[in-house]
Amino acid sequence: MYTVTVEARFSAVHQVRLGDGTLEPPHGHDWLVRACFSRSELDEAGMVVDFSKARSALQSVLARLDRADLNSHEGLAGKNPTAEVVARYIYDRMAEPGLSVLRRIEVTEALGCVAAYGPVGLTENAE
Repeated sequence: MYTVTVEARFSAVHQVRLGDGTLEPPHGHDWLVRACFSRSELDEAGMVVDFSKARSALQSVLARLDRADLNSHEGLAGKNPTAEVVARYIYDRMAEPGLSVLRRIEVTEALGCVAAYGPVGLTENAE
């Protein structure tokens, strides 16, 4: 299996509702996002995905989140903006033509705190 990962960062604030119903105080993070792509066979150019296309797509999605309050962000409105929810939001916007080999989005909210999203049952060689 071949794998390619691109990374980018954004800064944003959020306020998470905890399991007992209490709210954390609003706080910010410098979020690190990794987009992981894989396939069992390389394409005609000998690549999993073009690095520049993958990075550009990730940066485009993150530009919509940078310096935002995730609780009031249009794409997250009404959701509890946990790192897991943010990972799914980014994944759904990265799944575009030419990037169908996207397998997983990892979001690091704070050092040692990583959440990820990748659909179950995704075929390994989508393209």
